Amino acid sequence: MPQLLLLQLFIFTYKRLWQSNCRLAVLSCGIGMLLVSTTVRAQNETVRITVRDSLSRTPLVGASVGIPGTSTGGQTNTSGIVMLTLSPPLGVVLTVTALGYRSQQVRLSTTTVTVLLAPAAEQIAEVVVTATRTNSRLEDLPTRVEVLGEEEMREENGIKPGNIASLLGDIAGTQIQPTSPTTGNADLRIQGLQGRYSQILRDGLPLLGGYAGGFGILQIPPLDLRQIELIKGSSSTLYGGGAIAGLVNLVSRTPTLGSPHYSWTVNQSTLRESNVNGFAAARNQQLGYTMYGGFTRQQAVDVDGDGFVDVPRLLNVTVHPRLFWYPTAYSQLVVGYTGTAESRRGGDAQRLREGLAAGSNHEYFVTNLLQRHTADAIYTQDSLGGGSLTLKGTASSFSRRVRTNTVGFDARQLSYFGEANYLRRFGTQHTLVGGLSLSGERLHPDAASYTPLLNSYSYATVGVFAQDDWQVLSSLTMQAGLRLDHHNRYGSFLLPRLALLYKATEHLTFRLNGGAGYRAPVPYVNELDEREYPYVLPLTGQRAERSLGTNGDINWSHSFASGLHLTLNQGFFYTRLNHPSTLGPDSQFPLLLSWRTQVQPVISQGLETYVRMEAAETEVYLGYVFTDARRRYNPVNPHVELAARHKLAAVLVREFSAHWGAGIEASYTGQQYLNNGEQTPGYPLVAALVRYRTGPWTVVLNGENLFDYRQTRREAVVLPPLDNPVFRPLWAPVEGRVINLSVNWRFRAKS
Repeated sequence: MPQLLLLQLFIFTYKRLWQSNCRLAVLSCGIGMLLVSTTVRAQNETVRITVRDSLSRTPLVGASVGIPGTSTGGQTNTSGIVMLTLSPPLGVVLTVTALGYRSQQVRLSTTTVTVLLAPAAEQIAEVVVTATRTNSRLEDLPTRVEVLGEEEMREENGIKPGNIASLLGDIAGTQIQPTSPTTGNADLRIQGLQGRYSQILRDGLPLLGGYAGGFGILQIPPLDLRQIELIKGSSSTLYGGGAIAGLVNLVSRTPTLGSPHYSWTVNQSTLRESNVNGFAAARNQQLGYTMYGGFTRQQAVDVDGDGFVDVPRLLNVTVHPRLFWYPTAYSQLVVGYTGTAESRRGGDAQRLREGLAAGSNHEYFVTNLLQRHTADAIYTQDSLGGGSLTLKGTASSFSRRVRTNTVGFDARQLSYFGEANYLRRFGTQHTLVGGLSLSGERLHPDAASYTPLLNSYSYATVGVFAQDDWQVLSSLTMQAGLRLDHHNRYGSFLLPRLALLYKATEHLTFRLNGGAGYRAPVPYVNELDEREYPYVLPLTGQRAERSLGTNGDINWSHSFASGLHLTLNQGFFYTRLNHPSTLGPDSQFPLLLSWRTQVQPVISQGLETYVRMEAAETEVYLGYVFTDARRRYNPVNPHVELAARHKLAAVLVREFSAHWGAGIEASYTGQQYLNNGEQTPGYPLVAALVRYRTGPWTVVLNGENLFDYRQTRREAVVLPPLDNPVFRPLWAPVEGRVINLSVNWRFRAKS
């Protein structure tokens, strides 16, 4: 019965997408899912293989043993043993692989064999997801969560140590959208919707929002993170308003008992970017700490030679110390501080070099001076009435000073968040979590500014929530949640959420998620030009934006005896955004800008398909995303601006030895629509890296956009008047080819 219900739901969704001009995408995905088959071949003689850890000699459970190029093989049991029937056994070459270990080939000379596997350079840990509150294993979650783990953080630290923007853009269904050709600002789009509809958390605490969202994802370094968790679709039930397109949870690194860890990275790019980052962590029985410090210096670069910088002049300093206290074996207190100071300057290249001496023909400049100070605390007690109590809170101050040749303003945003939740497991079927939260933000413009901002506001939201993870059957898990938020200005919001996981077989799973979201209007969003901020009128008559969304996937995964691990995944998504807010010239004062609520919705829907193959030290990934995002309130130009309809990605990674590794990545971004209905051309991007590791040292040589594709090769992005220029929307890179070389040193003492 559960299979039939889920099958009907997927058929209904595909039928909707078929009617929305998705025929080709649906057919290709459907055919791909049907081309999977396995065969089992009977043999005659029995061989006993035992697989153990070469250091501890403990049995390895789930290790794969098989004959390369055939379907003959199996996996070890709880004793690390697998029995194979072969004919004849002697002389046969077996491949033995296990997660977190170096693969090995063994030629049989007897019918009883013990194989010792050496741990890989980096042990692969079990992935535990924290964004859904229950700290569950990734494979057991009904909610569809995509996780970038510690290995991806290490790789990105060698490629782009300054921030995680490009890493987030590599996830299927996401897009890093540049919003300014002079300051380098960018937004994270999820499933076709603008960045203001995505919620970003740090260790389950809201990090960015409103005025403080400026340059947010460009200030978070990968070296300071353990993993990134992404939940797509309407998810406000989890952490409150803002998560209409999805949420991103950035999980910080933590210290390990008796195993101090130290790391630093230096990086230099041909785009004249320099980075120096360092991280340290240590812990004993009662105290621990982590400490991150980073410095980024970027020189202004005019890539296309038009007299305006395509890459801004940047100085950034970030520190993030955290102190851990373990008063008992079941409790923990973490207190942290994050401080960021940044100077970012763009505009006329000669004005940046010479200042006022550049003359009246080189007047345009834009300067952003930013400071962000955040304090946070998390207390957990894992033995309270048979459950776990968590208390957490954060307070943040963000100040931004903007100067151009035409406007100048200062403003500060204060944000806070507090939550108490209690989690308890009831038997083997139910895991319940419930709690209360309080959050708010206040914007204070400086009225003495040359062109002061016209908006100030104070928001506060109180929420109550509950969630139950119910193991209905051994093969069926349901996650149901309900949240009630009350906003001091926009009223109450009831936010249900439901997620289902059905494990049809050992290899085949179905997930189906649905939920509601909302977003309280704010006057300033990341895609605004700095010169537009002082002309935005105060919010009047606005309604909160609300959403309903669903997404799901079918996942098939199998490990073959040859050592090949194959995963096929077909997903879909649908989001309906009601009461969307749009910004445009005011009806009474055309020189000013005002927000208005539209009656008709925005609908974003599409398909996500990927294939992943892993064999020994090689990994191949192929992905395709189709997105159809439309503004129903604009029948003339209905497509959501700059939402790529087609996106393809291919990745090949190979570990050649314990020292050498290499990878190549290619992507194609299809046509995008501009606000006026014009279409942009599709474009390819190719990147490659070579990595060398020896002892604690890692050297990475990386190349991005190797074919040097730039929007400025197709059209000018800076239009006159040059003393107060107009910029075309950015639909492709403007910085061109970039080569960087990084050196990383890591030391981890073994307990």
